Amino acid sequence: MIKTKHSFWLVLIFSLLITACGSRKYAVKSDTKASKAADAMANLKSKQLYKFITDWTGVKYRFGGLDKNGIDCSGFTFLLEKEIYGVTLPRISRDQAKAVNKKSIDNLKEGDLVFFSFGGNDVDHVGVYLNNGFFVHASTNRGVIVDDLNLPAYQRVLVKSGSVN
Repeated sequence: MIKTKHSFWLVLIFSLLITACGSRKYAVKSDTKASKAADAMANLKSKQLYKFITDWTGVKYRFGGLDKNGIDCSGFTFLLEKEIYGVTLPRISRDQAKAVNKKSIDNLKEGDLVFFSFGGNDVDHVGVYLNNGFFVHASTNRGVIVDDLNLPAYQRVLVKSGSVN
């Protein structure tokens, strides 16, 4: 009888612990950069684009790189545009900028390109616009990542945006 009583209490306590852990609600702040980037990914029209980005997310930056051992910004854009949209761009960001029809940042659509000049007047960085002010690019510090185009660091150096001819 004592053994049965202990077993009953052990089962009861174990059940309470399991249900208590399972009933916790975890709140995710919807105004965080990560949640906004996740929303931009979730709102992509092209599921192929979604898969492409998720397959490449986190790949480290390597100047001149063109594979998952390391990739640079223009290489990433080059591969993305070719695989997803069937468009062959030049390999270098400065030349890619010449291949787009200029478009206001307010009129950008999924797959359009955004160009930056971090080091002076010439284009030296490129990314692909997603939606809601977010774009994907190969960051020199963080590798392939979805980022907020509205951040002042990007707004200061944004020099061109547009769609491929």
